[in-house]
Amino acid sequence: MPSEPLFYLVGWATTLVIAIGKSAFGGGLAILGIPLLAIVTEPLDAAIMVAMLVSLMDMMALRSFGASTWSKPDLAWLLPGLVVGIGIGYLVFVRIDPRIVTLVIGLTTLAFTAQWFLKGRLAAPGSRPVSGKLALLAGTASGFTTFVAHAGGPPVAMYLLGRGLPKSTLVGTTIALFTLGNWLKLPPYFALGLKHTEALWGALALAPAVPVGIWLGHVVHRKLDQKTLFIWCYGLLAVAAAKLSVDAALALLR
Repeated sequence: MPSEPLFYLVGWATTLVIAIGKSAFGGGLAILGIPLLAIVTEPLDAAIMVAMLVSLMDMMALRSFGASTWSKPDLAWLLPGLVVGIGIGYLVFVRIDPRIVTLVIGLTTLAFTAQWFLKGRLAAPGSRPVSGKLALLAGTASGFTTFVAHAGGPPVAMYLLGRGLPKSTLVGTTIALFTLGNWLKLPPYFALGLKHTEALWGALALAPAVPVGIWLGHVVHRKLDQKTLFIWCYGLLAVAAAKLSVDAALALLR
């Protein structure tokens, strides 16, 4: 087990923030996990720990957001897209420079959030019908970005927020989708963890913060009204898209 106080201070704070975001908004803050944990550990170890912790968060969050909160017609298109996107991410990662595609996705998402804030409009619940084509595209883009940059949230959030779903349906559907995505990524990260056992011990040391964060996030979710929750979701989406764009641009400039 890690013994440095700084590791626990930064690690528990990071885990709490990600877990709160998971059960309050459906996610959006996991993108901060690796940069923050990299302050107190190696980047690869940070990536392994985030993969383990987020998978645990998904399991716990599903207890509060069960099947009754899922938009199954959306998931019917999003889930296949997610699996295809992860496969595309693997192929692109080994054959083509994925940073350009990631940058385009990040900038597109930023433009989407900027338009919403400038117009100051909020879609009414259920105001837009399910779009199989858009859902499939969003799921594919999400699978791609979650594989190459651990940031699958923006494309799916952009689609689901545009649907104007009730707040619990929005969060429940997002959690259901990324439970599959994160568990698909878990085996290779666990295999890496067997070679970096300090990362597995680190994830175990930070795990007690997960249920606390999930509970706090659920409290936040219950207290926020629909409009306020949407504003927070769009804000988190803008932050995630900005970080995705900046990271991809800086990587291209190296």
